[in-house]
Amino acid sequence: MKKIVMLYGQNHKGSTYNIARMILEKIEGEKTVAEFFFPRDLNHFCQGCYSCIEDMKLCPFYEEKEKIIKAIDEADILIVATPTYCMHMSAPLKSFFDLTFDMWMPHKPMESMFSKKAVIVSTAAGAGTKSTIKDVKDCLFYMGVPYIIKYGINVQAMSFTGVSEKKKQKIDKDTSAIARKLSSDSKPHVGIATKFMFLMMRISNLKGLNSSVSETEYWREKGWLDKNRPWK
Repeated sequence: MKKIVMLYGQNHKGSTYNIARMILEKIEGEKTVAEFFFPRDLNHFCQGCYSCIEDMKLCPFYEEKEKIIKAIDEADILIVATPTYCMHMSAPLKSFFDLTFDMWMPHKPMESMFSKKAVIVSTAAGAGTKSTIKDVKDCLFYMGVPYIIKYGINVQAMSFTGVSEKKKQKIDKDTSAIARKLSSDSKPHVGIATKFMFLMMRISNLKGLNSSVSETEYWREKGWLDKNRPWK
């Protein structure tokens, strides 16, 4: 049973939503799905209080974040979908990542993130999907996700119904290929870049260069300051 979490950077169901759903529906096997829309399911901006660094439950918005974080923690696959807004990810999705920055490798990453697969979907009427996808990829990388598929397409339309049939045929073919990759039950391989970043953060904790003592305690409790690693 695959557990899949869908994170949408918009409330409306346009081209990006429809393409993400096509990927979801083509993933083989039994699956459970949790969907979250931003800003509908988390309509706040990070206040920069750093309370989450000491304890994520101290975040003033933790009650709303909790169910999202729990679903992500339990998921096998993350599908992150955002339209391109002014060449970058949507503000509501960026706000979600801001509100979960304590889960990044420089702070207190969740062990489960190092065994997940993810796909990033972005559409634009014209240009901008490349920079949008990079925004999201950077966030997922720093959270520890080792396997990330990128899919951006310029739909040249303001709604999915306005997308040409030729373009829809390409999307159908592309989404089928992506779904095949996500359908595999094989565990994703943690690459050199992730291991290197993790090592740098480990050294930072050992030398007391991190932002909080609680972060070092978190790493010590996980055994990461010794020989334990989240991908083993």
